[in-house]
Amino acid sequence: SYEKICRYIARESESVVVSVGYRLAPEHKYPAAYEDCLNATIHFMNNVEHYGVDPANVIVCGDSAGGNLAAAVSQTLAGRSDLPKLRAQVLIYPGLQALDFNLPSYQQNRGVPLLFRERAAFFVLQYLNGDASNVEEVLEGSHIPIDTKLNCKKWLSAD
Repeated sequence: SYEKICRYIARESESVVVSVGYRLAPEHKYPAAYEDCLNATIHFMNNVEHYGVDPANVIVCGDSAGGNLAAAVSQTLAGRSDLPKLRAQVLIYPGLQALDFNLPSYQQNRGVPLLFRERAAFFVLQYLNGDASNVEEVLEGSHIPIDTKLNCKKWLSAD
């Protein structure tokens, strides 16, 4: 489904684009997709000369759940001294947090197609454990212990 856009990006930016197919939830629970993306990125970076790519120009990118995976791969690789440093990460409407579905962005966009607030919570649960029966608890915020909410407040706050 991404072949056309990948070809377009490659042509217009005169770059090599590698699109990683990864295992999908709910059949494959976390961390399957993350491991697939991380392993593919490490393999590529260990073999950049085979692909004719300058190791200083490697960028990871993803949209939606792929944006989440690109961010996670970037964070993991940031501390690796045995690989070239990533040049950048490009995150297109990434799913980056599932602690609070009541922040302004979720409230303001709660009815915006394609990713309604309830659907976002549903997909997060599918990704994590394949069981979406707790969507209401997640939307209410009761899935996170109070001490965790307090510890994360400086990062996850409407302020």
